[in-house]
Amino acid sequence: MKKIKSIFTILFTITSMIATAQEKTKKPFGLVYGDAIKENVKGKVNIHPVTYKLNGIDIAANVYTPANYETSKKYPAVVVAHPNGGIKEQTAGLYAQRLAENGYITIAADAAFQGASGGEPRHTDKPFYRVEDIHGMADFISKYPGVDANRLGAFGICGGGGYTLKAAQSDKRFKAVATLSMFNSGEVRRNGFQNTALATIQDRLKQASDARAQETSGGKTIYAGVASITDEEIEKTPTDLYREGYVYYYRTHAHPNSTFLYTMSSMLDLMTWDATSNIDLINQPLLMMAGSKADTKYMTDEAFPKAVNAKTKELFVIDGATHIQTYWKPEYVSQAATKLVDFFGKNI
Repeated sequence: MKKIKSIFTILFTITSMIATAQEKTKKPFGLVYGDAIKENVKGKVNIHPVTYKLNGIDIAANVYTPANYETSKKYPAVVVAHPNGGIKEQTAGLYAQRLAENGYITIAADAAFQGASGGEPRHTDKPFYRVEDIHGMADFISKYPGVDANRLGAFGICGGGGYTLKAAQSDKRFKAVATLSMFNSGEVRRNGFQNTALATIQDRLKQASDARAQETSGGKTIYAGVASITDEEIEKTPTDLYREGYVYYYRTHAHPNSTFLYTMSSMLDLMTWDATSNIDLINQPLLMMAGSKADTKYMTDEAFPKAVNAKTKELFVIDGATHIQTYWKPEYVSQAATKLVDFFGKNI
């Protein structure tokens, strides 16, 4: 009987969270993170939805401005790159808002082909475009009223962290670089999560090649990833990253623009790419943050020692946090945000 009650309690809780997430998307700006801006109030942190062109594609973004923002003043700025499958209304927006609360002008943009941004086929997830998204945010925010283009920082979360490492290798407009729960998309698509798919690399490259051949011949686009998932499937998912990720993206922080899908043909580019190749080109100050219990921490641990030419570098471990918990759990978000403010305050 206790087990039955427990199951009903879990189902009720998840159902309530879904309803809450759906209700959030109806609010102004569609933000689904905790303590999100509900309306722009004079003298407070404000949010400004914007669009701009990048390589002919319409990019949808949110710019956050600090309290008492005045265009005549000069402010440091930070670009925020969202996780794989994520969008600007989720954790990227949360951290962009936290930084704005501390005096920064920030921008969080949906990746090209994803979210509210344009681009076809939908859910293309190629490293070139994701890195370009970060350069594009820098292009736009550097010209935004009140931004001091000489005080620009870059911050990436999860997959956005890996792409931020790559963007900062060449883009010296970024005076300081930070990552949270960094996910090396190329390494994982190639080797499998925690190197569990090494034996199938060639088979998966053949799948990607076949998918591209089908697309270019006018056939249907083939997708990898997860379009939807049941509560039972979530419960049986063995890894924290994916189990908690499914709850975050499909339950508690769900948004219609967010999905785990990506084109199978994207694997051709992903599987030959690595966030840490040429990481020695990063000569800016570098901060890498990860939860002590994150099953993705091995990727931060691999990347950090390779950044041999960073002006300064620090590995900040958030005690007790898993990967997904750094996206939303107040005590972990507070630690990460405080560290970011300190880091960018010293370096941009």
